[in-house]
Amino acid sequence: MKRYSAFAIAREAARHHTGWERAWRSPQPKPRYDVIIVGAGGHGLATAYYLGKNHGITNVAVIEKGWLGGGNTGRNTTIIRSNYLQDDSAAIFEKARSLYETLSQDLNYNVMFSPRGVLMLAQTEHEKRGWLRTAHANAHQGVTTEFIGPEKVKEILPIINIDGPRYPVLGALWQARGGTARHDAVAWGYARACSDMGMDIIQQCEVTGIDRDATGSVSGVQTTKGAIGCASLGIVVAGHSGVLAEMAGFRLPIESVALQALVSEPIKPCMDVVVMANTVHGYMSQSDKGEMVIGGGADGYNNYTQRGSFHHVEETVRALVETFPMISRLKMLRQWGGIVDMTGDRSPIISSTPLGNCYINCGWGTGGFKAIPGSGWAMADMMAKGTPGPLARGFGLDRFREGRFIDESVAAGVAH
Repeated sequence: MKRYSAFAIAREAARHHTGWERAWRSPQPKPRYDVIIVGAGGHGLATAYYLGKNHGITNVAVIEKGWLGGGNTGRNTTIIRSNYLQDDSAAIFEKARSLYETLSQDLNYNVMFSPRGVLMLAQTEHEKRGWLRTAHANAHQGVTTEFIGPEKVKEILPIINIDGPRYPVLGALWQARGGTARHDAVAWGYARACSDMGMDIIQQCEVTGIDRDATGSVSGVQTTKGAIGCASLGIVVAGHSGVLAEMAGFRLPIESVALQALVSEPIKPCMDVVVMANTVHGYMSQSDKGEMVIGGGADGYNNYTQRGSFHHVEETVRALVETFPMISRLKMLRQWGGIVDMTGDRSPIISSTPLGNCYINCGWGTGGFKAIPGSGWAMADMMAKGTPGPLARGFGLDRFREGRFIDESVAAGVAH
């Protein structure tokens, strides 16, 4: 494909923009591939990309029952950070964060990565101790973070009220190189790069069954566009992982629930960082268009909806208004939900499965967007070599049987 550049923009402007190519091809499926990835969201596309880039495997199909990036990749609040407590978590999220920094150059596609910094507020003494513990752990892990006092928080974010009546700000865990990226652009950039390597991205193609051979290994998939054979299968479908696992004949220790978010009407720039307030359970940043991007909690019951609900709007906004009084005057522009896959320890699964040559990447819960490059890197490495590499090794399915939990739910207080 033609490279995007300032010269390309000037050339196409002179031709009235008639020469732009489609960003990726939309082919019909071939009878067989070396690898099939089910799920054309960020994690699935990143897996395909690093299979090609790192391992030279390009006879790959990425199949998607809807449209590319139409699941959780396009339904999140775009936060990127790596300040996790547990070693396994910190390693894979820091790998992802570092890859995000050069992802636009790697893909020749502007993913709009903005390392604006992430503040994780401490609003109780217990939370303050927890963030201090994380800051010390991050120092050992090589992840650059620091704990700052309330005065520094106010300096970084003038609109905050640090003297809240219920939950005053006692400090914050600050990661200056965290930030945001454009969620759609991440999926589009990976898709374009995969297509350029000769991979097939097949949309509107739902998997209806998984075929096995006589040895119990995967041999292909049944889809709404016919049977497609493969030597290796990767399942990367977030909240629908349990559905695909059931087709493959095994169960997963996950629950699927809706995580909700909303944006306000656009306003003039007023905050240039990301803020997470875990005690009151809300987080917020401002988009390039001026909207306040606000996230809250997940539903308390299993469901597969992608809609919002009034009670989550009330709970989240009520909590954030105490810390950011100015948002009380804003109107909500839109609201949405994404189907997240929650494990018991709130850490992902990157693992082989009981079905031979079948691998799964799921369980990212409410924090999957920030992990996309690191997740794809680790999954591709495992699929290419047949065994998990150092990034994926701790996230196997066997940890639930052996009790080796990576418990970020307790460590972080919230899994975002």
